[in-house]
Amino acid sequence: MMDDLSDLTRLVDFVARTPRLAVLTGAGISTASGIPDYRDDRGDWKRSPPMRHQAFMGSHGARQRYWARALIGFRALQEARPNAAHQALARLEAAGHVAGVITQNVDGLHRRAGSRRVIDLHGRADLVRCMGCGATRMRHDLHAELARCNPDWLETGARAGPDGDADLEADFADFRVPACTRCGDGIWKPDVVFFGDSVPRERVDAAFALLAEAEGLLVVGSSLMVYSGFRFAREAARAGKPLACLNLGRTRADDLYTLKVAAGAEAGLTAVAEALEEGAPHRADRGASIAETGATPGRR
Repeated sequence: MMDDLSDLTRLVDFVARTPRLAVLTGAGISTASGIPDYRDDRGDWKRSPPMRHQAFMGSHGARQRYWARALIGFRALQEARPNAAHQALARLEAAGHVAGVITQNVDGLHRRAGSRRVIDLHGRADLVRCMGCGATRMRHDLHAELARCNPDWLETGARAGPDGDADLEADFADFRVPACTRCGDGIWKPDVVFFGDSVPRERVDAAFALLAEAEGLLVVGSSLMVYSGFRFAREAARAGKPLACLNLGRTRADDLYTLKVAAGAEAGLTAVAEALEEGAPHRADRGASIAETGATPGRR
């Protein structure tokens, strides 16, 4: 937790003195939007690890399990709306404090909040792609087809999980998964990077270009346990750029930060945005105390 408001004051000062920050976000920035996260405050899994790319592509049974759970769990992503943390980052970008956002999330909430320069490192969950012919379709359209094919699976009462998953264990053998109608037998996969897959090179290059252009890096709501995010913290440190973190709990880069504030993303970013909009970092106490946030820790 904070030492009074001193951590918040230092964070406001960090943002004010570091022109055009790059911001790296993880699951913790979206928990207040109703999207569950993966890890606890120690960086350990809260539930079974998510589907791996190799399992999804290599097993029809794995795809049945994935799409049956997604038919229930994706509602959390569909219904999610940007929260105050997303909105605060958009305001900071508009004011010139933020150069752009690199997000590990697939929920699209940064763009919906008004952020203009967003690199969706792991893709977007609202699209699906045929792994055979490359055809794409909106995910809600595929889910409508899944619902028509599997009407008995719609009301299970399962709890939503991260990234459109659900806590559902059943015999999935009778769950019907449609193939691509364009090529006839192609596998529909969400247009996101699964665990065990690689982030497309052009996205990695774009993220490194943003980091090179920025004067520093702010990590928000991520434990950085996944290398695809951690490498940007490591690069910022290697380049001698100031590096700050707003997160609840342990992260993989704890020994690299110039400043770490243990607080929730919503209250912390809102208070920073308000203080900078007032032009008076020392008046940060006018914003919500980040020690009082109700947000839960979130990590990818």
